[in-house]
Amino acid sequence: MKALRQGKGFCDIDNARAWLYEVARNTVTDHMRRRREWVELPDDLPAVPDDPVPAVDSLASCLPRVLGELSEEDRDAITECDLNGMSQEAYAKKLGLSLPGAKSRIQRARKRLRLQLTQSCQVKLDASGQVCCFVPRI
Repeated sequence: MKALRQGKGFCDIDNARAWLYEVARNTVTDHMRRRREWVELPDDLPAVPDDPVPAVDSLASCLPRVLGELSEEDRDAITECDLNGMSQEAYAKKLGLSLPGAKSRIQRARKRLRLQLTQSCQVKLDASGQVCCFVPRI
């Protein structure tokens, strides 16, 4: 209908296909806004805590044990660069490595840490790869 209302102006549109797509999309959006269906929630629904602890923060209890299971080289790379905040450049100088060599070592250590956390703490990742929950190994 909107295309017909344009009359001769429709012929002046540079990209008619894109214009028709945009009109259709906007029409569907307008329709959905007008429909506005609401779902009633039950009264006994539990309240959401004001400040939930992110699952990744809860992993802190599992980290010391998993770090102990890594090789000395991996543990040192993770501890210095990720936990103590040392720059990769400073870490490279400390060990007498080239910067690319140190970066590779740190990345390999992070991979092994992630694998160990996934196995030891039964970490579950969401679709975006973020930690959503975990069950610590007893």
